[in-house]
Amino acid sequence: MVAVDSNGVVRTRGGRRKNYIIDTNVMLHDPDCLSNFKDNDLYLPIIVLEELDQLKTREGLTGYQARGAARALSTLLGRADLRTGFAKGVFLGDGIVLRIVHHGDEMDRTDLFLDLNKNDNRILATALRVMREHPEHATILVSKDICMRIKAEALGIVAEDYETDRTPAENLYKGYQELTFTDEEIDGVFGENGLPPPKKREFLPNEFVHAVSKDNPSHSVLARFNGKTLVPLRYGNHEAWGLRPINMEQKMAFELLMDPGVQFVTLTGGAGSGKTILATAVALEKVLEQKEYRRIVLIRPTVAAGSDIGYLPGSEEEKLRPWMGSFYDAIDMLMRTESPVKTRARTRKETDAFQVDSFIEDLRDSGTIETKTFTYMRGRTLSDAFVIVDEAQEITPHLAKLMLTRAGSNSKFVFIGDPSDNQIDNLMVDSRSNGLVYVIDKMKECDITGHVTLRQVERSKLARLAERCM
Repeated sequence: MVAVDSNGVVRTRGGRRKNYIIDTNVMLHDPDCLSNFKDNDLYLPIIVLEELDQLKTREGLTGYQARGAARALSTLLGRADLRTGFAKGVFLGDGIVLRIVHHGDEMDRTDLFLDLNKNDNRILATALRVMREHPEHATILVSKDICMRIKAEALGIVAEDYETDRTPAENLYKGYQELTFTDEEIDGVFGENGLPPPKKREFLPNEFVHAVSKDNPSHSVLARFNGKTLVPLRYGNHEAWGLRPINMEQKMAFELLMDPGVQFVTLTGGAGSGKTILATAVALEKVLEQKEYRRIVLIRPTVAAGSDIGYLPGSEEEKLRPWMGSFYDAIDMLMRTESPVKTRARTRKETDAFQVDSFIEDLRDSGTIETKTFTYMRGRTLSDAFVIVDEAQEITPHLAKLMLTRAGSNSKFVFIGDPSDNQIDNLMVDSRSNGLVYVIDKMKECDITGHVTLRQVERSKLARLAERCM
């Protein structure tokens, strides 16, 4: 794997320079990737530039990422050494030299049986040319495409994944610890200043503790680390839009969602664990009832196995409607349970004929709800808003950073998703390199952030069975 130091940049082993061939998907995943190969030589196949040029007009995340990569490369324009990029190279700083290269006559070799019309094969041929012309240095193809790496290895090319922003799966923060305390210590949580944490344990800001008595297993408490001591939950007996959390992890998530001092919340868990309905219920409560924020912004990446968002008819809202099904389902379920709050909200419609589309359309017309995708986020500032980003496992770390930098004054951001590989359709990320696990890892030590992993499926017995057995 590509070795990365504590500053997030690639270092050479033994001080020797290496030749790195950069695949198109690496540029799409991280437009700033070229700056992460300190003291090495980079080779950018010219076919990569052609692919980025073709992709930049595409709708959805792929087009957005391609445009970001093109902007990152625009710094090369106007440089005198760009004209000698095939030979001397372009100096990027930090000992990095970039060369823009092509495959030359490598594909004419009789021992290669690759289709020259395929761009991947042209990139492989470029790597072979670099290996042949520069045998004094190790040549490594960096690609996020597994099939590409397998083909490279079959041709004798060392191939590696782009590792700079990957999060070790075994170290992924889950947001809570389960410990055993004495009865006296458990009672101390409810004291005036809370309970000082055990000296031999380390706690992160807003981390939770499920403390169980050593002598009496039925005696337990859920506590939260406030930076100094362990204190009881503040919102344990509250409800939001008629919804109450129904298991331990949901209570932790509810605590973070309801607390105005926690400005960024991440929730992970399998299908039916309650991520969307909890976030949606608190958003409705905070905006429509408590007036703590002025609007709800619902954001979802448009990654599909079939047609992209650009092929759907209608306005932006109409195009986004199929992607927002999880929010619509959550609001429909919340509105159909009994609650004085929802009874007041439904006076505009007949109770028995309630339509979630009409309800959301009314809120959209008043500016109370916005439905957006990442394509339209650059340059925006989201102030006085409760922002929910669904399916956040589909975005890259670059997009996650872009989204969080949209945060304006009096805003709360919630990222929700399932970061397991079988829930990721975006070929540019996986369970360890997606934007959701990236922000969980990078933001966990901040006192205005919090995270909880939801383990239990509560949607239905069938959903629980499917999650466990399939």
